[in-house]
Amino acid sequence: MAVSSGVSFVLSSIMMVLLFSGMQMYKVWLSSTQLGTILGGWIGSLLFICTLTAVGNLESTLFGKSFQQKLLPEVVFSLTLSLIASALIHRVSITTCLIFSLIALYYMSKISQETYSVSTQNTVMQTKRRNK
Repeated sequence: MAVSSGVSFVLSSIMMVLLFSGMQMYKVWLSSTQLGTILGGWIGSLLFICTLTAVGNLESTLFGKSFQQKLLPEVVFSLTLSLIASALIHRVSITTCLIFSLIALYYMSKISQETYSVSTQNTVMQTKRRNK
């Protein structure tokens, strides 16, 4: 079920807070094993997705539906925030968070292009030439 941009902003912001606080509550457990550090990076990439969604929905609410997210301010801010949160867990979590976040960004971009892109067709006009 689809929700408006404002409601989606609130929901993704709540998820951001829950993911960050969960990472901090289970910091010791996440950093104790190798699987935990990888899981910490994966949770950091989920934090990236929620942050990017919240920022995008806030901009959509403030600036209108036609506003698009760009690489430099929005994506870099969200990625930096999630990498810092993963850095509070373990150094390996930073690397896995970066890898999982870039994979998630690729697929989010691919889905967005399939959903929102406008297909243009090139029309070729053929004209008849007269022979002289």
